[in-house]
This record gives sequence, C-alpha cells and structure tokens, in this order.
Amino acid sequence: MQGLSFSSLKRHPALIPLYICVGAGVFGAAFYIVRLATKSPEVTWDRKNNPEPWNEYANKQHKFYSPIRDYSNIESPAPKYRD
Repeated sequence: MQGLSFSSLKRHPALIPLYICVGAGVFGAAFYIVRLATKSPEVTWDRKNNPEPWNEYANKQHKFYSPIRDYSNIESPAPKYRD
C-alpha cells in the first residue's frame, strides 16, 4: 500500500502530518489509560498488602479540581467496617 513505507512517503509528503496527528492521538490515549490504571482509586493492583484500598481515600480529594471545598477537612460519609 502506498504511504506505508519511507520511500512512498517521499513521493506523498502530505501524509506526514496525518501520521504525526494519529501518532500523537495514540500516544495520548495510551498515556491516559496508563494514568487511570495507576492513579485511580477504583483500580487495585495489590490486594494482599492492602485488602481495603478504599479506606486510603476516606479524607483525600478524589475530584481533579474543586474550587468550592477542601476535602481534607471533611469527614467521609462512608461506613467504617473495621477498626
């Protein structure tokens, strides 16, 4: 197929911005998926050392940005099952 090798890209230079935009989109999507898998509290990677990971986020801010309230001073409404 034309445009899939470097020699055919020399003959069709208008395809280069297309490859750059698609590559940037793929990189951004992959970065976002990795960020969600590592930083989100809904994903648990180590269940043996931390069997109840939701308790770590009792008084932490889960929203990305909240100009109205500071979540570090608010008590979590979630029930505490273990002491």
